[in-house]
Amino acid sequence: MRNLLYLLACVCFILLISCEQEEGVGGTSSIKGKVWVKDYNGNFTYLIDTFYGGDIDVYIIYGNDDVYSDRYATNYDGTYRFDYLREGSYKVFAYSKDSAGYPSEKKIPVIKEVKITDKDQEVVVEDIVILD
Repeated sequence: MRNLLYLLACVCFILLISCEQEEGVGGTSSIKGKVWVKDYNGNFTYLIDTFYGGDIDVYIIYGNDDVYSDRYATNYDGTYRFDYLREGSYKVFAYSKDSAGYPSEKKIPVIKEVKITDKDQEVVVEDIVILD
């Protein structure tokens, strides 16, 4: 009986470590980038200023999930970073005002697709450009 329990425990352990891990938290890689803001007047006819935006929410989607998995507010200089990620596919995004939808206050996502291919990898994402 004791040998049977030991054998069962060993089989379960082997099955657990041989499973492919999905995208998400638990790895040693990271994704980082910046959010660039284009500040327009109320009807998007005149560009007032451009700058890296602080305190802007950036979201990440793990793999093929339907909803966001985590959120990070940018630092004062527009930087964000998602740490402890596994290998796989991700989407990072921030919401921008929709210049085509004026005068509505509709927001649209600006999405960047990211792939982590190795352990201990730091992926730098092209700037996410949003309109304000």
